Amino acid sequence: MKPTLLLLAAGMGSRYGGLKQLDELGPNGETIMDYSIYDAIQSGFGKIVFVIRKDFEDQFRKQVLSKYEGHIPAELVFQSIDALPEGFKVPEGREKPWGTNHAVLMAKDVIKEPFCVINCDDFYNRDSFKVIGKFLSDLPDDAKNKYAMVGFRIGNTLSENGTVARGICSTDAQGHLTTVVERTKIERHDGKVQYLDENDQWVTVDDNTPVSMNVWGFTPDYFDYSEAYFKDFLSDPKNMENKKSEYFIPLMVNKLINDDTATVKVLDTTSKWFGVTYAADRQGVVDRIQSLVDEGVYPAKLF
Repeated sequence: MKPTLLLLAAGMGSRYGGLKQLDELGPNGETIMDYSIYDAIQSGFGKIVFVIRKDFEDQFRKQVLSKYEGHIPAELVFQSIDALPEGFKVPEGREKPWGTNHAVLMAKDVIKEPFCVINCDDFYNRDSFKVIGKFLSDLPDDAKNKYAMVGFRIGNTLSENGTVARGICSTDAQGHLTTVVERTKIERHDGKVQYLDENDQWVTVDDNTPVSMNVWGFTPDYFDYSEAYFKDFLSDPKNMENKKSEYFIPLMVNKLINDDTATVKVLDTTSKWFGVTYAADRQGVVDRIQSLVDEGVYPAKLF
């Protein structure tokens, strides 16, 4: 069974200042997610599912979905602030949905096969899709509790225009994930990659340290765990009182690892991430995509 690609496209780019998922960066108006989908098709994926906001469904269907017709089956699911388990209500004053793992949950009814989750606004490069696609395709039909994550080398994931946030990963002797610690301020100082820790101290890490860029591989049993734990998350008064609390994928993954419920294989990739974290990043992304087209990695027109 071919794996499915689940693309998280419901968020607004607050630092970038717009709906960057639809920004045309390629030579023929391609978006970053067009390149992800092209790479996924080349890597053996059989279906794509988008998580979007209901209020731009019409624009999304016209501008995005229509171009994939005849190339790969595509479906839409919708993330909304009030998509909550029975018995729970949206706290007064909350304005945003509940984060990345809440977005993943929206696809429970349409994904019945191994799947990969990615952000729509990150350019991951093809090798990352190859390694996660192979892992998912090689799983037995009844596989459960054996997940994966593409571990990008931190030195390949920085922006020249400011700090970035990354999930810094630790692994065991078998290459399985043991922890993901979100670091919100990472940049290169004097040639060294450093992050600002909770004591406001800059900590140096090796360039090859694996980090999460939200490229996860799961089997459908992950939805059941996520649904159950979301109820625990919402039952915690701290999460209901904090109007910006979010149910992140690493939160769920860390619980499954700590409970010895699942393993998460960290898959190495040589791919160099790039993306539009800041508006000043945009031209650099345009130039890098054009270079990949000039080198023959991608056709000038994808779809």
